[in-house]
Amino acid sequence: MVLGIILALSGGVFVCLQNIFNANVKQHVSVWATTALVLFLGFFGSFIAGFAVNGMSLFRFEAEPWFWFSGVLGVGVVVCVTQGVQALGPSRAISIVMVSQIFFGLMWDTAGWFGLEQVPFTWQSLLGVLLISAGILLFQLGPILERKPFVQKQKAQHEA
Repeated sequence: MVLGIILALSGGVFVCLQNIFNANVKQHVSVWATTALVLFLGFFGSFIAGFAVNGMSLFRFEAEPWFWFSGVLGVGVVVCVTQGVQALGPSRAISIVMVSQIFFGLMWDTAGWFGLEQVPFTWQSLLGVLLISAGILLFQLGPILERKPFVQKQKAQHEA
């Protein structure tokens, strides 16, 4: 379990860094050139690492054929998140992506879609998603509320 937590945290760091880097690349080339570059380099890096670790067994596909096309979904991920980071900034965009992933993960687990084992829906799970969403909303609204006159007035009264 500890290894899973470490890997998940590392994945979060990699996703955030990749999206920041992608947004910076997109400032110099089109979103399609950025996506092609990201996915080509990802393919190349994965191919070399996979071949080094797995050898020829790298080419044994045992998944359902439609799952082989998950890389095509990667095009949507890179295009949407890269432009989202550029439009909203990294923390806002990644926060929204995170809430979206948690929400849809809950829905797909509950429905048992895409070959997932069906997990019963619980109100605690929904409450967890809502609490995470509320926390992210508070995180995002914090700086905006700090600039509001009534908050500044309250701060001035408190400091006096």
